[in-house]
Amino acid sequence: MWPIRRRIPGRYTGLACVTVPPPTSRYSPARGRTRPPPRATTAISKSPRAPCAPRLESFWCPVARQSGAAVQRVLVAGGAGFIGSCYVRELLSGAYGWNDVEVTVLDKLTYAGNLENLAPVEGGYRFVRGDICDADLLSRVLPGQDVVVNFAAETHVDRSIRTADSFVRTNVQGVHTLMEGCLGAGVGRVLQVSTDEVYGSIDAGSWDEEAPLAPNSPYSAAKAGGDMLARAYARTHGLPVTITRCGNNYGPYQFPEKVIPLFITNLLDGRTVPLYGDGANVRDWIHVEDHCRGIQTAIEHGEPGGLYHVAGTAELTNAELTRRLLDAVGADWTSVERVPDRKGHDRRYSLDDGRLRALGYAPRVAFGDGLAATVRWYAGNRAWWEPLKERLASAAA
Repeated sequence: MWPIRRRIPGRYTGLACVTVPPPTSRYSPARGRTRPPPRATTAISKSPRAPCAPRLESFWCPVARQSGAAVQRVLVAGGAGFIGSCYVRELLSGAYGWNDVEVTVLDKLTYAGNLENLAPVEGGYRFVRGDICDADLLSRVLPGQDVVVNFAAETHVDRSIRTADSFVRTNVQGVHTLMEGCLGAGVGRVLQVSTDEVYGSIDAGSWDEEAPLAPNSPYSAAKAGGDMLARAYARTHGLPVTITRCGNNYGPYQFPEKVIPLFITNLLDGRTVPLYGDGANVRDWIHVEDHCRGIQTAIEHGEPGGLYHVAGTAELTNAELTRRLLDAVGADWTSVERVPDRKGHDRRYSLDDGRLRALGYAPRVAFGDGLAATVRWYAGNRAWWEPLKERLASAAA
């Protein structure tokens, strides 16, 4: 069980903190209050220790709280991405029972970051545009945070094969900078979100948390490096950081370069979909809400310095996944284009999540139900994904 550390005002001297004004209105997405408009872009005041502090795009809309109740302050790095935004939406909706919570979303807003992912909870969080590699920025936003959850990462394997620089920078150097910042700010709980791909490929059975790391792509190698840094900060400095590793996620608001939204949106547009190699590669699929529920379980009940797997509910070959998507959209195999296999393509992933289940976690979304709901979401939200696909097409041209 995690200890809860409360902030002592003025304890962490010498750090340039972001000043948050007192609430001017009350709003809680879970309670249906009227949403106030976001505050206009502001500048974070400069500190004598940071004379060149940059102007940052940020706004703050306070979450309603009960009078006199303790407030949990949570910073979500990468909170405008696919999984991070789901966590923010669930947290602010009251799904985890943290009704008295102040959320700061820190996101660089690279190509996959999108504030529209947070539209359902607009007005319930504070946003700071920035990079986890920016130590000066972190020194101003981390003090006062009770919990830090790190979703910030470069994640697309194919992109990492083409060029790995940004993956090493964000997934390794960024994690180091964030861990150092959390240590200096005295953050009470830190959660590093990671992937099953750090283990490489497994022919049979499932990895437990003691399995050796054997990453095969630049992406997974960089994630493994970040995990080892987080582990080192727990072991060496006593930073209360926990690591979670999950399988392949799916659900609404996933950027349409990933396989499930790519296939759905291509098929909705009457286009073909690419199937790598023989299609026999096996992946373990988990709905994004189940993944975020597992993360919250690790935050609330996991051991500092611990590692927990968040496993999915369906191990499928890529060919079987393709068949299910074709059926869901009403297409046939003439829409499938066979393409050469990816370099270093891992054959199979599988996680044993017994350690997390012992803390009370269990996935709730059956794959068939979750996939059908995901197809319906993309079919009904063209205004969200069509501009993103146009941007991808322009970048590839």
